[in-house]
Amino acid sequence: MSDNFGQSSQFKTISHAYGFEDVGIVPGEITINPDQTDLSVYIGEYKLDIPVLASAMDAVMSPEYAILMSQMGGLGVLNLEGIYSRYEDYHEIIDRIVNSDATQATNLMQEIYAQPIREELIAVRIKQIKDQGAICAVSFTPQNAKRLAPVAVDAGADLVVIQATVTTARHLSKSNVGLNFDTLKEIVKVPLLVGNCASFGAAKELMNCGIDGLLVGVGPGAACTTREVVGVGVPQVTATMECAAAREQYYNDSGKYVPIFTDGGIRTGGDLCKSIASGADGVMIGTPFAQTEEAIGRGFNWGMATPHPALPRGIRINAGVKGSIKQLLYGPSSRTDGTQNLIGALEVGMGMCGAYNIKEMQQADLVIAPSIRTEGKIFQHSM
Repeated sequence: MSDNFGQSSQFKTISHAYGFEDVGIVPGEITINPDQTDLSVYIGEYKLDIPVLASAMDAVMSPEYAILMSQMGGLGVLNLEGIYSRYEDYHEIIDRIVNSDATQATNLMQEIYAQPIREELIAVRIKQIKDQGAICAVSFTPQNAKRLAPVAVDAGADLVVIQATVTTARHLSKSNVGLNFDTLKEIVKVPLLVGNCASFGAAKELMNCGIDGLLVGVGPGAACTTREVVGVGVPQVTATMECAAAREQYYNDSGKYVPIFTDGGIRTGGDLCKSIASGADGVMIGTPFAQTEEAIGRGFNWGMATPHPALPRGIRINAGVKGSIKQLLYGPSSRTDGTQNLIGALEVGMGMCGAYNIKEMQQADLVIAPSIRTEGKIFQHSM
């Protein structure tokens, strides 16, 4: 090996990026009672009592679950390019996927999702949700948003989410007319959430298009294999801080506040607290909701890229059933690992940091602490 290794001019530099297990939250100089905290967040004119969105995953977000999420104070996002807009009897389709052999699950899903979207079913699903007085949020991919989002809004959808593995304001393709978020915002005239991204520049450009919310995260979800398949992704703490910086700059320039939601990789109350402390206004959660008794997938989950016809970037996982949606969000917890009573954990964490609301929790100090979960825990980790 050359003695000059590492001394020549570099081709590029690498920045250090941090995930949930790399950092800790510094407690505040004052503390407050957890029951005095305000966890509410706005998306456009819609107020959520808790800063939690449930992912647009077919194994989680059925129309029935969307209603339940609204009753719990959060928001469920229904995927209207999946099973619910392709089949009238979606329970039978879910049963086929859940009961399939593990080696055949991806092939089966590729076959099931190859069926065409039926626009009349979009209106049916939205009516199911709206008839129960729930806020109705629906999700589309960028390639179908221009055609299907207006159909959903005409049917009564309150919010539209445009979501892909990676979303940018500038997308180059052979198509003469791509998706223009400025134009789409004018057409749908409801709050528009867009994701996913993980950098300051991409977030700022998306906000410049007039969007009303941003989802942060590329590849951290339990059912997603994007990071393994194509190697793309940024750890969630760093990604959230990047996008939060873009939100603040955009607010200073325009006067419009665009909430950001850390999407994926959130398993415990600590992860939720760290997301907010990193600058998020809320979070989007998938697999923990799939583990609830009320989820249609009965403990199974798969991502939106799993049934891709040529390059599936996801896998059907059996996460198991851990408890009810009420236990997950509000307790009482029967577990000691922080995976239940997420809202209680956020309230306690905000109290420890002296934060009365989400905006104040965003100002909590973080430290790089890769041993934060293992320091002094020899007996816990030996069990």
